[in-house]
Amino acid sequence: MTTRTAAPAGPVAGPAATVRPAARRGGVWWLPAAVVALVATVLVAVTIGPADLSVGDVAASVAGHLGLGGVLGLEPLGTLQDGMVWQLRLPRVLTAAAVGAGLAVCGVVMQSLTRNPLADPYLLGLSSGASLGAVLVLVAGLTVLLPVAAFVGAVAALVAALTLAGAIGTITPTRTVLAGLAVSQLAAAATSFVIFWSATGDSYREILSWLMGSVAGATWTSVAVTGIAVLVLGTLLASSGSVLDAFTFGDTAAAALGVPVARVRWLLLVGVALLTGALVSQSGSIGFVGLILPHAVRMLTGARHRLLLPLSALCGASFLVWADTLARTVFAPREVPVGIVTAAIGAPVFALLLWKGRRIA
Repeated sequence: MTTRTAAPAGPVAGPAATVRPAARRGGVWWLPAAVVALVATVLVAVTIGPADLSVGDVAASVAGHLGLGGVLGLEPLGTLQDGMVWQLRLPRVLTAAAVGAGLAVCGVVMQSLTRNPLADPYLLGLSSGASLGAVLVLVAGLTVLLPVAAFVGAVAALVAALTLAGAIGTITPTRTVLAGLAVSQLAAAATSFVIFWSATGDSYREILSWLMGSVAGATWTSVAVTGIAVLVLGTLLASSGSVLDAFTFGDTAAAALGVPVARVRWLLLVGVALLTGALVSQSGSIGFVGLILPHAVRMLTGARHRLLLPLSALCGASFLVWADTLARTVFAPREVPVGIVTAAIGAPVFALLLWKGRRIA
């Protein structure tokens, strides 16, 4: 098991502080395009698989379960096809979309708050904390408690990181990153010890699948947990665009603009932790989405957060849906964890961004 780390933030803002005028003028048109792309992505992704389904079949199944089939004049699907759409594929696709959207928003917020271009939603040890909680219940055979344990572990990691940063002195971006790194390494070491000491038989496969990230077991409960978390916490985070614009130029500049720096930072960090914890509890640790998507979207729109946040959410949702579609189809009938796919795509993309000389550090 590997743990990604991020370099401490320097004095210069990591995310690009300047906005290209052309990108800012045309950027607003990316939003409706991204909405259309996401809807098309969900509909098409549900049809992909061993069974032969069409977009019309998906529409008929959804309309039937919503009580609109008769109104729209759609023929009901057979039991088998309807079960494939409604019970298997659609919950998985919607969960992947919600997780991708939430991780992308959290990545934008973390990169702005810490002024660190390598920040992602897991920077403060959230992933390692969630992994420790999940592994503890898996080795104990209490799989039903996995989402709760992962969420509690993520929140506990945040509390530990912020407590450590506060004990050092005033909470600054650099101290926050370093404290998160310490908590992450400690939780990762504890996770490895638990696996080494206690995991036996099939529990190894369950643990490995969860640590690599997967939405294979998604249900409508998963859709409800991730969807509500994104709608509530994600919307609150996405509404902080003007505040994050101020943070981009540093705490002093933000305070001069009337932003209560300490209180806002705490609130946003807690919001990121709660949202990340809810997402990780259903999908495991899926890397690179919250790191790569914000940088990719900045190349299209510039660094203004009012556009960057919602567009990152839409692009993150589409990206993870396609990544999960690849994970379940490329090696069919075998399936790989989606975290492997996001890493395989994310690492070369990040290298490409560096090679093109874009200012992301």
